[in-house]
Amino acid sequence: MKSIGRWLLWVVLAGLALQLFFVLRVALMVVVDPQSTAFMRSEAWRVAGQSLRSDKDWRWSAQWVDYDQISPHLKRAVMASEDAGFAEHDGVDWSAIEAAWVKNERRQELVEKRTAQLERKLAKKPEAAEAAIKAIKPPKVIGGSTITQQLAKNLLLSGERNLLRKGQELMLALTLDALLSKQRILEIYLNSVEWGEGVFGAEAAAQRYFQKPAAKLSAYEAARLAVMLPSPKFFETRQGSAYLARRTGTIVARMGAVQAP
Repeated sequence: MKSIGRWLLWVVLAGLALQLFFVLRVALMVVVDPQSTAFMRSEAWRVAGQSLRSDKDWRWSAQWVDYDQISPHLKRAVMASEDAGFAEHDGVDWSAIEAAWVKNERRQELVEKRTAQLERKLAKKPEAAEAAIKAIKPPKVIGGSTITQQLAKNLLLSGERNLLRKGQELMLALTLDALLSKQRILEIYLNSVEWGEGVFGAEAAAQRYFQKPAAKLSAYEAARLAVMLPSPKFFETRQGSAYLARRTGTIVARMGAVQAP
């Protein structure tokens, strides 16, 4: 029993040390611009590995620009698209998380209902039933993440999806909001978020898609970049997508109701 207690103590101490490390890292960002994030580094390894295996050209673009060198249109577009309540919440939008939880439960219930229907319908054909059930796509999980949560995840966490990591993400988001200004959070986010294969940050995205600096983006161009954020690699190769055009128009219409910090 003593050895178990000792191990539990070490686990607790290790957890506390990790939290202290995260707090110190965030506090440092008050004055120091982070040159990379955990997600950027993992992507760099992946892209480099692919280049070596396939002899494809290495493509990587990331350039830090200060807050006032990023178009106000892009700041408002990203908020309108990703997190309209960014300026008001404490880093976590609890109502959005609750709504996402309800939607996820409903989607899971629909999948379970469909599975039960197939099992009854094909009760005498077990092989056909198994194939049909396997063909059912799992429900898409809605996260309800804020810009601050997305930044917390990209800055310091792995890409794993589990409750422990989600809990750490929430704690980091609250820490970011407590130690950094809204302007600083948005500045770091816009300089580190992914906008395509090896394309990170507003400056790299503006140059990649519009051949201009981030400071010169128009309202429409900014909205188009904002719409890409949930699936940047997907939209990178589908710039002529009808959905992308429609959604861009929607975000432009919403931008007037959003005030950037």
